[in-house]
Amino acid sequence: MPVDPILSLFSDRFFMGSVAVYVLAMLMHAVEYAAARDAPAKVLVGAGAPVEAEAADPVEPPAPAGRTRAERFGRMAVSLTVLGVLLHLGSLVMRGLAAQRWPLGNMYEFTSAICLAAVVGWLVVLHRSPALRRAGVFVLTPVLILMFLAGTVLYAQAAPVVPALQSYWLVIHVTTVTLASGLFLVTGVASLLYLLSRSGKAAGLVAKLPSTDVLDRVAYRVTVVAFPIYTFAVIAGAIWAEAAWGRFWGWDPKETVAFVAWVVFAAYLHARATAGWRTNRAAWINVLGFAVVVFNLFFINMVVAGLHSYAGL
Repeated sequence: MPVDPILSLFSDRFFMGSVAVYVLAMLMHAVEYAAARDAPAKVLVGAGAPVEAEAADPVEPPAPAGRTRAERFGRMAVSLTVLGVLLHLGSLVMRGLAAQRWPLGNMYEFTSAICLAAVVGWLVVLHRSPALRRAGVFVLTPVLILMFLAGTVLYAQAAPVVPALQSYWLVIHVTTVTLASGLFLVTGVASLLYLLSRSGKAAGLVAKLPSTDVLDRVAYRVTVVAFPIYTFAVIAGAIWAEAAWGRFWGWDPKETVAFVAWVVFAAYLHARATAGWRTNRAAWINVLGFAVVVFNLFFINMVVAGLHSYAGL
């Protein structure tokens, strides 16, 4: 099928536009973070790690007249993030229309879609817990790093996919993997910030973050949503493998690492429900899970040869 060069060009322009808007949003969040008041003071309980003096979500007290400078910049950052999402979504839609297929056929499209899922997931979290807005700069930073890599190292021209990917299972399997991976980015950042806050290290960097209780709850609740989606994606991949290669499981490198990631996230959810493991240990497991997802996305796709070698590079 011929590729529409005009739509492909507009897709690339929308992608670059979304990156530019995300950069502006990140800068606005950085200004908000710098101008915000410190989070509630931490007190030491026994010989343990610092614990927040207040467990409730910290909300910046309103200024006597109108909104504070930090709140104004924070609101502008969220508005810009929404605009970036619209441009980002438009980029993927036009890429699909240009190539006349589902726009998840190579590493450029897949990485871009993961970033979109992460930002949309973050906006949903903000809608439910506006006090988390101060962490926006830490969420958008890895998103922009991934998008920079997608637009440079991983970029591929719009083109039809190889015959092995011309299946409705591409829509089902790869889309669900994308959604789960984007949400895992949010949980990984939340757990990493949680660990930094509890360790007492980099105190100047994390002093204005929401309480550790809030960060922990975000990591857990988003993982609770992402894990079933990821589980379905693994099962759908096995069914697709049986249809394409005649077996449900063949210990292909990407299959194996995907299963390892599933085990790690299952261990995190179990640890969160186990006394003595629901704090730092559980958070470390969650960070490890996201690291495995990133390893599977880049190293396995780009370095290790296997049946899933469809990176488009």
